[in-house]
Amino acid sequence: MAIELFMISGSPFAWRVLLALELKGLPYETRVLQVSKDEQKAPAFLAINPRGRVPALRDGETVVCESLAILAYLDRKYPTTPLFGATPAEAARVWQTALEAVSDLDRPTEDYIVPLYFGRATEEAAKIRAAVPALRAELAGLDATLRDRTWLVGNRVTAADVVIYPMLKSVERAAGKPGADAFGLGFVPVADRYRSLARWMRRIEALPGYERTYPPHWR
Repeated sequence: MAIELFMISGSPFAWRVLLALELKGLPYETRVLQVSKDEQKAPAFLAINPRGRVPALRDGETVVCESLAILAYLDRKYPTTPLFGATPAEAARVWQTALEAVSDLDRPTEDYIVPLYFGRATEEAAKIRAAVPALRAELAGLDATLRDRTWLVGNRVTAADVVIYPMLKSVERAAGKPGADAFGLGFVPVADRYRSLARWMRRIEALPGYERTYPPHWR
């Protein structure tokens, strides 16, 4: 039985898992939930994740929720193409980078993208403005880290790259939405301000299977 991934199209958290599944070459099936129909709150999905959040992964009898926990599960269950490094030191750096993203990048990203995605830029302008300085700082830090590196940790793609890339791609998309220019992030085009970051993003986009992970409704 193929792995099942319950997700919402365009969710950066689900995208992390899709990238990991493709990197590991694992067969999987997506179960795309419709937010407009509150399917993530329906009894059928709440039986899988009582918190009503995506992504959730079902692998036979095993159900795992939360994107980082899913990545850790996949790496232990299917160790080919390791996502968390080959040595204890490398594993620590991967986890540190991923957890720093959770602590310092996820929240400002959500505060920036959600109002712009859903046409609430005017009503939630203060939230967007408050997110911009943190986003700028995180982007500048990542760009500096990647100046002399191919990947965020070590010499191959890891969970650190998989965790962070979808957040930046979501910011990039939101920055192109109507009204985004008023908030002055200046993120688009990425290559104009963050050249190292842009090169890294292109490397992710050249990975085998990447196209299958790209949100269909973004095309």
